[in-house]
Parts: sequence; structure tokens; C-alpha cells
Amino acid sequence: MTFFKKPKKLKQIIASVQKEDKTETYNEVGESQIEQKQTIEDIVAQIKEPFASTEDLITQWIELPSDDSRVALLYIESIIDRKLIQDQILNPLFELSNEIGMDSLRKMGKLDLTKHTDMTMAQSLLLQSHTLVFTEDTACFYSVSTPVDTKRDITEPDNETILRGAHDGFIENLSINLALIRKRLKTPKLKVKYYRVGKETHTTIAVVYVDNIANPDYVNEVENRIKSIEADGIYAPGNLEESIEDRPFSFFPQMVSTERPDRVAANLMEGRIALVYDTSPTAHIMPVNFFTFYQSVDDYNNRWIIGSFFRLIRLFSFFIAIGLPAVYIATVSFHFEVIPFGLILLIKSSLEDIPYPPLFEAMLMELTIELIREASIRLPTRIGSTIAIVGGLVIGDAVVKAGLVSNLMIIIVAVTAIAAYIVPSNEMSAAVRILRFPFMIAAATMGFVGIVFGFMILLFHLCRLYTFGAPYFAPIAPLSLKDLKDSIIRAPFWVMNRRPQDLDAQKRSLDNQVRKWEKKS
Repeated sequence: MTFFKKPKKLKQIIASVQKEDKTETYNEVGESQIEQKQTIEDIVAQIKEPFASTEDLITQWIELPSDDSRVALLYIESIIDRKLIQDQILNPLFELSNEIGMDSLRKMGKLDLTKHTDMTMAQSLLLQSHTLVFTEDTACFYSVSTPVDTKRDITEPDNETILRGAHDGFIENLSINLALIRKRLKTPKLKVKYYRVGKETHTTIAVVYVDNIANPDYVNEVENRIKSIEADGIYAPGNLEESIEDRPFSFFPQMVSTERPDRVAANLMEGRIALVYDTSPTAHIMPVNFFTFYQSVDDYNNRWIIGSFFRLIRLFSFFIAIGLPAVYIATVSFHFEVIPFGLILLIKSSLEDIPYPPLFEAMLMELTIELIREASIRLPTRIGSTIAIVGGLVIGDAVVKAGLVSNLMIIIVAVTAIAAYIVPSNEMSAAVRILRFPFMIAAATMGFVGIVFGFMILLFHLCRLYTFGAPYFAPIAPLSLKDLKDSIIRAPFWVMNRRPQDLDAQKRSLDNQVRKWEKKS
């Protein structure tokens, strides 16, 4: 009660507000559902009823100086800024005289209230950081947006750092994230549609696409899947991802997760769709293919030769991360004859004291690497780096000296781990790390034949996988030679004059005629 300043002549100002024409003063919403016979106390009690037993719902009563009538302010103090209430509601009323009408107030911009006659909106507005103002006119109420400032600074995502280019990233505020995208795509064709999912959480999701480029069928498919969600709560982007992806039991991710606005903007220009979430810095891009997960922003910030070289390394790391431990197990267990003669004695001396088969040896070390990784992530930064050093050097050296693991296995596991972490996408990196375990089992069972069958099954799965109607393994299946210039390699910018065929964009061509000066020379 003592927080707010009591405004003078408040009754006269409120009365002048109510006498103005509805179409001229406020933005009316809905039809009146409040009975005229109810008092202001009854209205406030009805709105507070669903919030019973919560102590952060505050009712602030303001006594009018001339008579016994009152004005009530209702807000949830944990999600509002009290200074905004003082500045946007009380101070303007306190400073204005009773002779100023609503037209003058609106032109001066000192009183920013929105009028509502639908009582059912009150609870929703309270949860959206609005302050509600109730007067003696119980047929309506007013609202002002007074959110508390909880935004953090815009910084580069720790898991998507680059060497060249922009160093900003998404934060937990939806409006700012959309502003970062619009900062890069200054076109009226950029469309944003809001959806709320979760019966209790009411999580806001923005569907973002370029209207004259994205395929309308893909846009409709994404929107229909979001509308079909019926859940009590959507707490994280991962919940929504599992709810709308095509094959939830597949190891491979079917949407690209990113916290970089430049990456989202580039994919939107190709004809893809982005989902941006409130309270989360993660955005999802769809539809995507397998090669999208191996593309990095640095590929396009560097010259095309350098970008193509590093992309080839990443794609080659896919086979190393999945197949290297399996090849080692198959070679040692079944196909010892393929080892060069000069290495046979070295490998034999390294393995002769190991008391268990190569499969168990590889499983032990791979699981140890995963334990060290999880420990380094969950622990604080200073301790996490220490754990990585202890796990990588001390434990590795100790198990070799104890005769539990061979020297060659330590090298195999280290190279495999490095190859798995080269992938720019964390989701694809996790899929690759999991896939190497069934490949190791196949190699221990059937040798090289098991590895070949494993890659055949993997290839069949990739060819049959679709994401939001687009083929996942494009441009390999179906084959599109023109699209290979931005999948396995990164062709020069002026050569990439068509959008990917699998996206079936409305505007297929790209006007990248940037070297016309050569013809004039």
C-alpha cells in the first residue's frame, strides 16, 4: 500500500476516460462478459480465485480523494517491474489535471492503457506480465504491459563458435531473437506466425519463413503438426522436436538445432522454415538433409577452396567415428592377414597380455570416454577441464601399464572421439557416437562382412528417411548433380545459382551474378 504514490484528482481523470468514445480511446477486445451489477471487489475476487494460495499475486487499492470509490491494480509481482507501474500508470495520472481529455492524453503518449471488456482475458494477461487496472465501471478493465527485464546480453553461442563472421547469438527472449533474424533479412516477405502449445505452459513458438521462397506445402505441414499437439506442457525445444519429427525412433536428427541467427537467415533464404522459441535460445530448422548437419558458417565465411577442404574432412570423419573401432576389432579378430608384415609384431606384442577379446576392450574404452565427456560437461568449468586431463592422460596411461588395454586401442579410441566431435551439430555428433556400438558388435560377430552389412543397412535407412516430406539423403538419393556443389563440397558463390531441389522452393533460381566486371575487361 505504501509503495505507490496516491494520485490527486484521480476520479475526475478516470471519469473522463470512461466518457470518451470507445472507438477513439482504446483498443477494445471481445464482448462484455462482466455484469454491471457486480462491484469492483467482486470482479477482483473472481479473477483472483484461480490463483488461490499464491502469494505473489498482489492487489493494490487506491483510494480516490473526493469520495469512497476506489481503483484496483492487480499484478503478479514476480514477473512485473514495479517501476514501470509507477512510470506508466500512476505518475502520468498524478501529473495531469482533470481538464485534459483522453484525446489529449493519447496524443501526448503519457497514458498507454488498453481497454478490455472480456473478463476471460484477465488471467491470461496477468500471466503475460500485464498490470490490470479496475475502476468503478465494472463493465471493463484496462491493462498495461509491465514485464520485468530478465534479458541477458547477446553473446556468441559456446557450442557454435566460429573464426570469421558475426559473433552474436540467440537469447531467451523471443522478440530479440526475431529482431536478430530481421536484422539480416530486411524484406517484407519474411513471415512470422505465433502459436502457443501446452495447456498449462502456453509456450510461444514462432514459425518463420520467407513467403515467396518457402514451399507452402512444407509450411502447412509444419503448422498442422504444431496445431495437433495436445499436451499439458512443452518445456523445452526437445519436447516439440519429438512431437513433430517424422521418425522419432531414428538415430539421426531430423531438424537442425542452432543458436546462430546468421545460420537461420541463410537457411530461410534457401527455402527452409525455422521455429523460434520463447524462453529458449535454440531454434530449429526444417526440412533438412544429412549434409546440412556437416555445414558450418565458417564454410561460407572462408574462400570456397578452404571451405570445401574442411567440409570434406568433416564428412570423412563420419566414417572414421563409426567404422574405425569396428575395423580394428574385425582385423584383430578375423582378418589378421590384412595387417602389413612390419606391423604384425608390434600389434602382437601390444595384444598378447590383454586378458579379454577386442570387443570388450573397445567397449570399455568407448564407455570410459563417454563417462569423461559427461563428467566434464556437468561439472563446473574449472573442475571439468581438470577431469578431462585426468581422464585422458592419467587413466589412459594407467590402464595401459596395468595391461587392461593395449596401446593401439588408446590411439583408436582417441582418433574416434576426435572424429565424432568434429561435427558442427551436437545432435549428429551424439548419433554418430551411438552408432559405433552396433558396428563394433557386427564386426566382432562377422568381421568385415558385418561392417559391410552395417553400412548397407545404414544406407537403406538414410535413403528411406524423409523429413517433413523432403528426402533426408538428398542430393544423393534422389541424385541431383547440380545440388552436389553445396553438399559434399562448397562451390564458389557465383556458381551456386539454384536452391536445393529437395526443398522444392517457389523461387528456384538465385541471382548470384556477381562477377560481371570480368566481361567488361
